[in-house]
Amino acid sequence: MFEAKIHLLFSLIRNRYLKDKRLFKAFLYENIENFIPEEFVYHAGFFNDRPSLFYHQNVNNYRTISAPHMISIMLQGLLITEPDEDLLILGAKSGYIASLAHKLAPEGRITIVEANSEIARLTLENLKNKHYDEKISVLVKNPLEGVPELVPWKKILVTGAIAQERIYPLLSQLDPNEGVLFAPIGEEMVQTYTQILRINNEYFGKKQLNVQFSPLMTQVELDELELVTDFEALSADKQSQSLSDEKTSIEIKYTSSILDEIELVPSAQLKSSEVSIQPVEIASIFLEYIDALINSLKEIKDIVIQNNYLENIETLIQIFEKFTNKVSSKKIRISYNHLKEKFDKKDGENILKELEDFQKIIKIELEKFKN
Repeated sequence: MFEAKIHLLFSLIRNRYLKDKRLFKAFLYENIENFIPEEFVYHAGFFNDRPSLFYHQNVNNYRTISAPHMISIMLQGLLITEPDEDLLILGAKSGYIASLAHKLAPEGRITIVEANSEIARLTLENLKNKHYDEKISVLVKNPLEGVPELVPWKKILVTGAIAQERIYPLLSQLDPNEGVLFAPIGEEMVQTYTQILRINNEYFGKKQLNVQFSPLMTQVELDELELVTDFEALSADKQSQSLSDEKTSIEIKYTSSILDEIELVPSAQLKSSEVSIQPVEIASIFLEYIDALINSLKEIKDIVIQNNYLENIETLIQIFEKFTNKVSSKKIRISYNHLKEKFDKKDGENILKELEDFQKIIKIELEKFKN
């Protein structure tokens, strides 16, 4: 699975879906298997860049986690630039998208709104298992209403198709100081993933991706473009009232350049060069991840799991060798081979020492990259 994930990430980069190195790191560190019930894990399409089933009652009531390329489009379309930005997510997606967003804004508040109480429960369990429940909350209610009691929202992500008139109550909940909503907007067979920026009481839109439906599930899954809900308990009168309380229409100025021209990234906080993915950055991230794997290995006693970790490290070293000079790669390779030899011989007395020696070399090389 790990090797498949690495191939997937490089594929997303090559196809220009994945452009933010922070999101690259989030994908690397966060395992989707933690957000999918065991019976669905080996049927997941994630590593083939397809949606992954995580909930199923019958053919008419199932949910999937979005395909990786779609998650990349969603999260990068939100323009998350500050570590403390608050995010409202409409549609739980098992908590996986929220967990990735948390790594982009680790100090921010993330609130998920989910209409299906069973999916909300499953999502909350997933988040608790990862100790994310202090930063990410789950509400069971009509997603179309948003969460007006917690406004303003710096970012709002809609994970299913929504009609144009349905976004107006959500737009009014955006932060007037450059709040961003990202949603697939449209009805019937055509939706457009749209980025909307609020500045005071003006709204600027940019259409990012058009999708046309056919009976077959195509590049964008059906679940991405149909917000399935089970809030029958909410009366039609209440829904109508919640919408009528807002302006019946908000003018959105669609231009091709306004979102590019407005400076959304404070230079003192986050520069574009700190976001874009470069080969040297990938090598550095892999070193960081090897360091994290070594820390985990020190605590693991199970031989099978230890070997899995070693295989993951081997995969990263092989890729690292392609990105770096022979001197750096050779030192890491020699130290890793010594470590692997100790594990193969089950030389318990010297494994910890080899782990520490290997980790020192990783840290030295990582420091060179950072400098």
